[in-house]
Parts: sequence; C-alpha cells; structure tokens
Amino acid sequence: MLSFEKLEFYNPSKGIIKFGSLAEEVFSYMKQEPESFYEIVAGCDSSSDMYPVFPVAIVVLRKGFGGRFFLTKIKYQRMEKKKFFTFQQRILEEVYLSCEVALRFREALKERISRCSKVSLRYRFEYIHADVGKNGPTKDMIKEVAGLIRSNGFTPKIKPQSFAASIVADRFS
Repeated sequence: MLSFEKLEFYNPSKGIIKFGSLAEEVFSYMKQEPESFYEIVAGCDSSSDMYPVFPVAIVVLRKGFGGRFFLTKIKYQRMEKKKFFTFQQRILEEVYLSCEVALRFREALKERISRCSKVSLRYRFEYIHADVGKNGPTKDMIKEVAGLIRSNGFTPKIKPQSFAASIVADRFS
C-alpha cells in the first residue's frame, strides 16, 4: 500500500508537488481555460533492476492545445523484500501502481472540482496506459493487463496509444 502523503510529483514547470496539492494544481490548470476539453490519463514504466524504480505519470491533456504531466517515482527498498524476478511481475506491478495512483487522484480531483460550483469543467479520466503491445515480449500479457485495468474501473490503452507509460514514464525510468 502506497503512502500517498509522502508521494511527491515532479512537473517541469512547477517543480515538486506533494500528492495533497496535486488536485489543486490540476484544477488550477484546467480552470485557466474552462471551455477546453481535458483528458487525464495515468501510466507507469519500470527499470529492469532487481529492485526496480517505477515512474508513474499523470498526464493532463488540453485537447488540441498540449498539456502537462506530473511524475512520481516509486522505489521499493531492499528491506521491503519486494523483488521482481520476472518481466511479467514487473509489468503487473506497473499496471497496479498506475491504477492505485489514478484511483486516489481521480477521487481527489472530483472532490476539488465539486467545491467550486462557479466553474464547469469538461474532462474525462478513464484511461490507464499500459506498457504492453501486440508486438514484443508483452503480447501474451495484453488480456491479463486489460482485465486488471478494467477491474479497477478504467479503460486500457496499449502501445502504440499508451504514451503516458511508453513515452512519458519511460523517459524517467
């Protein structure tokens, strides 16, 4: 279980943002252009170490006008005895972490938006991007990964449409 109070997200424009302030930051960004439509997605990648680093990205797209991303790195310490012996275990952990962060953040954002009745925002937060695709070593995991994502209430996106995982998070793994 993640300790969300300790999670810090990096954004190139804003620097380090605590998880508790992330919904406010995204709300402020969306409020700048409330007539725009926003799509929010989450995705994760991992390093290939025995004790991998898991960068989890939340991407906020202002459709047709760019967007912002917020990234946190989750590291398992040696004393936690979390070893990922197989490639498949790492992929499933990536998806699990994406879902866990997205679920918690989606609730925080809904709460923040509901406190401001003056602003009506149009957004969708339904996709989890998974670093799996029809080609390569992850092709046999697509159904399993998609099922895990759906069971958490999200819609899966895989390569080449999974940019939050395969491009944004990958850049920081």
